Amino acid sequence: MMMLIVTGVGSAIHIYSFGYMHEDRGFSRFFACMSLFTFSMLGVVLANNFIQLFIFWELVGVSSYLLIGFWFEKPSAADAAKRRLLPTASATSAFSLE
Repeated sequence: MMMLIVTGVGSAIHIYSFGYMHEDRGFSRFFACMSLFTFSMLGVVLANNFIQLFIFWELVGVSSYLLIGFWFEKPSAADAAKRRLLPTASATSAFSLE
């Protein structure tokens, strides 16, 4: 069930983003990051063990960082991406302790 939800929501976001980003010069990079994020979320849902879950969870964090800082030329986007790193690192630390 979760696989269908992740795939359905991810597909809807990809379709919407295609129209929104069609003239952006970073179109290919954006969709590479979006695809990495969708792949990572599906990996989290389908993980069979803790190691796989941890790896895909880290990939979700990396792809989130890349998407948040997509327009890195804007200082606000670059700062937001940097601020994203601290909560991700602390969540990963807590996640690995369990």
